[in-house]
Amino acid sequence: MSSPSKRRDMDVMKLMMRDYVVEPVNDEINEFNVEFHGPKESLYEGGVWKIRVLLPDAYPYKSPSIGFLNKIFHPNVDDISGAVCLDVINQSWSPMFDLLNVFEVFLPQLLLYPNPSDPLNSDAASLMMKDEKKYEEKVKEYCELYAKKENDISTPSEESDEDISEDDFSDTSSNDGIAADADP
Repeated sequence: MSSPSKRRDMDVMKLMMRDYVVEPVNDEINEFNVEFHGPKESLYEGGVWKIRVLLPDAYPYKSPSIGFLNKIFHPNVDDISGAVCLDVINQSWSPMFDLLNVFEVFLPQLLLYPNPSDPLNSDAASLMMKDEKKYEEKVKEYCELYAKKENDISTPSEESDEDISEDDFSDTSSNDGIAADADP
């Protein structure tokens, strides 16, 4: 690849060629939403989420920022910001990865194999460890309420796109306590 912008354009095109719905935000190629379907044979099957993707200028050398716009009950997704705790995106990103890896491997793996010992949503992590049946019921309830295709999956944050920054979706150690400090 001769430039990061060509690589970025090609990665976005690959998503669209795989029939992902990609919607630009503010007519910019660096910021867009992608429709993501829960993995088959998982608690999230049948759910449809809108994922905000922010590509830094240095993409693919710097990882994309990824965040769920509609609610999801998961130990490794912040219940307020939608930020994702996923090491391969946040810490061990490589330019060899692309956006197809994010949507076809990394996010499905996150939903299939939650890690309650490294939570962004402490309520989900706690429930998963203490009562797996209730955790599964809560996941399915959130899918039904917030992630059905026929439901409007827009969120209040979409109404003020200009207020969303890359920091809103970045997983940093300062975000670790967010879910625990939130009022239910």
